[in-house]
Amino acid sequence: VVDAVAVFDVIVGFDPADSVTAASRTHRVDTYTAFLDTTALAGARIGVLRQWSNREGADPEVLNRFEEALDVMRRRGAVIIDPVIIPEQDEIPRNARWCRRFKSDINAYLRSLGPASPVASLDDVIRSGRYHPSIQARLEFFAQMTETPEGDDGCRVARQNQERMREGVRKQLAEHQLDAMVFPTWSNPPRLIGDLTTPHGDNSQDLAPHTGFPALTVPMGFVHDGLPAGLQMLGDAWSEPTLIGLAYAFEHATRHRRPPSTTPEIASPR
Repeated sequence: VVDAVAVFDVIVGFDPADSVTAASRTHRVDTYTAFLDTTALAGARIGVLRQWSNREGADPEVLNRFEEALDVMRRRGAVIIDPVIIPEQDEIPRNARWCRRFKSDINAYLRSLGPASPVASLDDVIRSGRYHPSIQARLEFFAQMTETPEGDDGCRVARQNQERMREGVRKQLAEHQLDAMVFPTWSNPPRLIGDLTTPHGDNSQDLAPHTGFPALTVPMGFVHDGLPAGLQMLGDAWSEPTLIGLAYAFEHATRHRRPPSTTPEIASPR
């Protein structure tokens, strides 16, 4: 968490190229390291999102790690509200929450690189063949898009549904007086690169992206002979200080993180 916060301190804030970040101007703090608090779980109110953790096909070992994580938070003084239900999760189809803007965005980015870029569009990328075969179908799908995000009916519906999701999450945060909501980052073990067939249960794409609310993932243990499982903590807009404290306290209570065995430690400069 310390490493993540150090990076966050550098990248957070207003970006003139992204109007969405303009609102952050009044919420930026001097340093988010001030919220690294090993006692932050004491008295915190944590909501459990079983709609994500206990989804169909969830891996039993991941669920066991999740229950252990909840027990750790209880022992550290957190008040666990279990479950918290967000009705909009079941009411809004998942494919009606995304704006299909990938082609528009990547084309704009590639154009910004100027003539030195080896490719200037998504079509160029596809023609080059320089991508992993597992994503070919997705690239070709997005290449068919002709509307801009502003004119696409799917994007209009997605924006409406995203607002519904924000309202639904905020209603539960307020009703239960929650500091954060928690669920497994994935309900299944990690897939190998290129594997698109085994169960995945990728919860990290389901809530934070569609609300725009901050979420932070910390290790919650290992499954199936050493595969990592993650715990995701999500809060309302601008709740990064709270999430940092909760994640840091959980990390120190569990010590699940294992440094990569193939990477040596970086020596401190003298």
